[in-house]
Amino acid sequence: MMKIAEIRELSSDEIKVKINELKQELLTLRFQKASGQLDNGKKITEARKTIARMYTILREREMGLN
Repeated sequence: MMKIAEIRELSSDEIKVKINELKQELLTLRFQKASGQLDNGKKITEARKTIARMYTILREREMGLN
């Protein structure tokens, strides 16, 4: 899980790449959960929250708030 400060240090392009990577990871985690292989369901929650943080930072940059 990435902290807000770590995300803010990345460029917008790097954030977009990380979002794509996390979405792929999230898909894998969902398949693992469906097949009963996932031990810790909290990983799904952490991935979703990190993606949301990244989208928030991108939106702030678009609006010129940061």
